[in-house]
Amino acid sequence: MSDDFTPDNVRKTIFSIIAKEAGIDESKVTLDSTLKDLEIPSLDAIQIIFEIEDHFKIQMPDRDPNFDTESVKGLVDTVEKLLADKAANPPPPATPPTSNPPPAA
Repeated sequence: MSDDFTPDNVRKTIFSIIAKEAGIDESKVTLDSTLKDLEIPSLDAIQIIFEIEDHFKIQMPDRDPNFDTESVKGLVDTVEKLLADKAANPPPPATPPTSNPPPAA
């Protein structure tokens, strides 16, 4: 696994994304915070999740009761789990396109 994805770096990156997207000081973001505690509107929360997904190249679960995306700790735990799963199950290599011509119309 890349050094970029150590638990400490994951946490710092998520704190930074939350602070930047919500326009708040990063020192206000803690593992015990919820997005509601930080007074982050739902549209900003969605943007935060998009930024996290984009940064880590992952797909956060949508409405999965096993994942907590309301709290900062939940976001960090979810990202760490998804990164561990991704590292354990790398995608298969892309197959090169075949040289067969497309079927005639």
